[in-house]
Amino acid sequence: MSRTTCSMAAKPTPALRSVWLLLLAISSLTTYLPYLSAQTADAAGAGPLELTSPLGRKLYALPDDQAITDARANLAANPKSVEQVLKLSKAQAARRQYKEAVATTTQGLTFAPDNADLYLERGHRELGLREFKPAMNDLEHATRIAPQMLDAYYHLGLAHYFVGDFDQAAASFDRARALAKSDDNLIDCTNWLYVSLRRAGKEQQAAQALARITPQVKNTEPHLYFYLQLLHFYQGKLTAEAVLPPPPTGPADLEGELSFDTVSYGVGNWRIYHGDRAHAVDLFRNVVKGEAWNSWGFIGSEIELAHASK
Repeated sequence: MSRTTCSMAAKPTPALRSVWLLLLAISSLTTYLPYLSAQTADAAGAGPLELTSPLGRKLYALPDDQAITDARANLAANPKSVEQVLKLSKAQAARRQYKEAVATTTQGLTFAPDNADLYLERGHRELGLREFKPAMNDLEHATRIAPQMLDAYYHLGLAHYFVGDFDQAAASFDRARALAKSDDNLIDCTNWLYVSLRRAGKEQQAAQALARITPQVKNTEPHLYFYLQLLHFYQGKLTAEAVLPPPPTGPADLEGELSFDTVSYGVGNWRIYHGDRAHAVDLFRNVVKGEAWNSWGFIGSEIELAHASK
């Protein structure tokens, strides 16, 4: 490096200082562009407004992708196909187009009014829209049509849980768990059965629910690993520090955010049981900073924060 260059570095001119500041601003913008893009989806027209959360945040869908385009074309070619209705609804939900998914399943119910899968699908998406009572009605209808449908009882349990009816939530999750045919279903149902019983103040029954989670119980679905870790945490086999994952790397890190939301909410819930609401609130606040507003951990965190603000 020349002496002239060193001298300029030591005493930058106003013009050079302006260039440096501009480069710094560009660098910062490049670093945070993914986050800024996600947070300004409305301004960019990326997707429609789905709802305003109880915390006052506007929550947006993602734009159509090829899966939606294909599913819509397939349904247009066979408009009375329940299978094609469900494929379009699920494709829309994958892009957080929950209002659109509800509309799709509602249309399906006009020609298949006794189809339990359609009621389950619509109830599932109504939960994401925080329409808990309509979801409850649809999911109860699904259980009447198909009394052996595990997913209907599972999502009905969530509807009761999110409105604070923990006894009924536990009853639904217990029914779902009785129908479990795999370790994955056992893990999923036991997690929500346990937290429902704890929130209902039934600590002994909650402990009994954990008894079926033995060392032989393994997950095969990747996202259920997080629930299994939480169950081991509830059993005292793991610490909170051991189960809490790092924050997601960005809006595109869907699996990372699902893990973060699920476990952070679970640990926060556990802290509520043990009277540590302040630290629970910190965890919930971190969850609702993210973009996966349709995850159960996000919804649960949002509800707790809304209650805390009253």
